[in-house]
Order: sequence, then structure tokens, then C-alpha cells
Amino acid sequence: MTEAKVETRRISIDPITRLEGHGRIEIFLNDEGDVQNAYFQVPELRGFEKFCEGRPVETLPVITARICGVCPEAHHMCSTKALDAVFKVDPPSAAKKLRELLYSAFYVADHATHFYALGGPDFVVGPDAPAAERNIVGVIGKVGMEIGGQVLKALAATHEVVAMLGGKYIHPTCGVPGGISKGLTEEERAKVEEIAKAAIEFGKLTIKIVDDVVLANKAYVDMILSDTFAHQTYYMGLVDENNHVNFYDGHLRVVNQQGKEVAKFHPSQYLDYIGEHVEPWSYLKFPFLKKVGWNGLTDGPNSGIYRVAPLARLNAADGMATPLAQAEYERFYSTLGGKPVHATLATHWARVIELVYAAERLMELATDPEITSTDIRTIPTETPGEGVGVVEAPRGVLIHHYWADENALAKKVNLIVGTGHNNGAIAMSINKAAKGLIKKGTVVTDGLLNTIEMAFRAYDPCLACATHSLPGQMPLVVSIYDSQGNLVQRLRRD
Repeated sequence: MTEAKVETRRISIDPITRLEGHGRIEIFLNDEGDVQNAYFQVPELRGFEKFCEGRPVETLPVITARICGVCPEAHHMCSTKALDAVFKVDPPSAAKKLRELLYSAFYVADHATHFYALGGPDFVVGPDAPAAERNIVGVIGKVGMEIGGQVLKALAATHEVVAMLGGKYIHPTCGVPGGISKGLTEEERAKVEEIAKAAIEFGKLTIKIVDDVVLANKAYVDMILSDTFAHQTYYMGLVDENNHVNFYDGHLRVVNQQGKEVAKFHPSQYLDYIGEHVEPWSYLKFPFLKKVGWNGLTDGPNSGIYRVAPLARLNAADGMATPLAQAEYERFYSTLGGKPVHATLATHWARVIELVYAAERLMELATDPEITSTDIRTIPTETPGEGVGVVEAPRGVLIHHYWADENALAKKVNLIVGTGHNNGAIAMSINKAAKGLIKKGTVVTDGLLNTIEMAFRAYDPCLACATHSLPGQMPLVVSIYDSQGNLVQRLRRD
């Protein structure tokens, strides 16, 4: 539950809720009672980039998967692709398809988890509903036990696919340089096909809930399209050779505020396009487009801030590669006023469209004649060196960059995750929502603070994934008491 501390000129939301990791929002009011500024602060630190140094580079897919228990598959897959580049080896076609099959199943589960348990309660139950009801239990109470059962069944089934190839669902271990450690038997393939068929139906059901609960509610649509929850930014996403959304492979494409392509590059070239700015009040860096430059927490064509994740992927692409998802993609833009869509809250609908795509792609791969091939690894023979791996994590572009010595020990590691890419946009979204919702004389309620939280929740941030470096100082509050328990002095560095 969100704990809000309201002072005369300061409102603290600590901790913020329904996300992975820990964060808080600090809102400062001016003398008139309007919002002067609002900060999205991340007070946690994880040092994976540092303690990966000196370790055998081939162990990094297992180590980096421990960054997060929600999306370990994304780190495992991205790390494995980075090792392909480090060892200069191209996996067999069947190995790539098996990796993508696992990844597609993971996507269905992850997007479903966010929609039904994290972001969805704000719409299905309502942003002003009691905090105790804004969760998956409240969602099931609204949509019914039968649909709740289908959600749990879909999650269990897609988890089974990941475990089938990955060895286990949490922290899989199947990725190796040049391929994958396990293939599919025909019996397993038939089981995956059955699960994929059910996942497609589950995707259709979720689209229907979006229609019946969100799009049928004018107040919700007005909120989604309101300026309070909109930003004119650049967008980045991974696309295939047809500029369609792809989660596993492709080139990174950037479009501007009008949807025009301004850059398209191989993932190994990311340092030519992406810079990282540091602010002392957060452990998250602020990535920006180098060719535009850092112009602070502002949007528009002169600001290098860009967005990733579902809405950005749809904006950066020309379409979806599967029929049901493509039809929904077209309806998405025709309903919301054309492309690109800048409405942050529309990310929830975009996420459901991607769920449908992942289910359809899972079916395509499960019925591919090559998927049961035993040719699933090319053994590396080259001296290891430098390599970059990129996938689309559910929360956006994920980059793993490794430098290895001739003994295959990691000399340096750089990780940029989806929440990191979105850090500037998240900060702006919270600031704008706070300013739009809190005015002089506003009664600050739990529902109002939750509506401000919706500005970050659409991004599905994973702060555990994002906090890897130490750009600022450790926030610290020291309270000194005398022997009777009376406060003598309080020293602050936050």
C-alpha cells in the first residue's frame, strides 16, 4: 500500500507501489499551493556491472539473470546473444528459433502479469478504489473467477514452456555461446503448440477486457488522451527487416515526434547514438540521443530524451508481423487519433497487442519444421573479445555489452535496461501528472496520489534492473536522540 506523508509544502509517496524494485515520489508545493516540482527518486543500488568483472564471461548469462526475478529471461537471452558476439560465433537457425520460442512464451506471461496484477487494477478496479482492492484479487473480483482462472492457467502454461527449454522458469540456464543447451522433442513440441493455441485465445480475451472495461469508459479514454499524461518524445524499438516489431533480433530504429525515422542502426553501434546523463538525486542514469543532446527533463524535438517499451515499440515500427496483432495495431492508431500516439497511458493497450503478437509468434515457432532439429549449437573457435547483445525486454530495449580478455574473463560490463532508457520520461511523466492533478486547494487523497503513480506504472518499471552504477551520493537521514529518547538533532543528505 502506498504510504503518503503530507507536509505543508511537501508530499512524499514512499514507497510507490505495483512495480519491481523500490522508489519514491517527492512532490514540492510553492507558496500558492501549486506543484513547483516533483521528483522520481530511486534509492536502491545493485552493482552487477562491477562484480561481473573478473568472472568467466560464459557465466554471465546465469549471473546477470539474477538481477531480477521478474524478467530473468530477458537478461539471460540478451547476455547469451552478447556471448555470441564475444566469441564471434553465429548460432544455427534452429537454435535461434528455440531461443525466440522460449522468449515468446516468457513475453505472454510477463505482459499478462503486468496487465492483470500491476497496471490493470487502475482501470479494472478504478484509480480511486480502496488501495486494498487495487490488485489482482480486486481484478478477479471485477472480471469474475472464471476469467481469473484463465489468467492463472495462461501464466502456468507459458511458465512451463520456459522451464521446458530453460531448465527452470526463474533464472533459466539454457543459453550458451553459439546456441542453446537443449532442443525440443516432438512430444514437447506438440505440447508447446497446444499451449500456444490457448495463449492466442487468452490474448483475444484480454483484448476484449480492454474493449469492455477501458475503451467503453469515456472517462478512462479522456484520461488516457489528456495532456496530463502525454509527452512529445522520440521513440526507439527493435525492428525486423520489414520494420515490424521484433522482440529477439533486428536493428534499433528511432522515430521522432511525428513518427519519421531519424536513425536505424545495428545494436553494436549503440554507443554512437546513446549517451547517459547523471543527476545527483537518483541512482538511475538518464540516457539520451547523442545527436540531439541532453536538454534537461523536457520533451520536444530539441530534447534527446526518448522512450522505449510497448508504446515506443509500436510507434517505432511500421506494423506487427502476425495477423491478429496487426489488426489490433491498426485499430489502436485509428482509435487514438493516428500515429504516433504520445499518450503514456495508452502503453497498457500497446502491451496487450504485444501479448497477442507473442502468442501468435509462439504458435509460428511451435509449428516450424525446423524447431525439433538437433543442430542447436555452433562451437566457438575464435579468441574472445568484445560483444554486444540486444533484445526487447518487456520494459524496453535491453543492452548487454561485454569486454573479455584472451582468457575469456570479463574485463568490463555495461548494461542499459528498459527502465534506464525510460528514466527521463518517467521523471517527466510524474512531474507533469503531479502538476496537472494538484492545484491550490486540492484535497490530497489516496486515489489522487495513485493517479499520479499511474504516470510511472504504465512504463512497468523494474528498478532492480536499472540501478547498476553509483552516480550520486547515498541518501541518508541521521537522527540523534538523548538518553530519554528526545530528538536532539537530525542530519539529512537526501
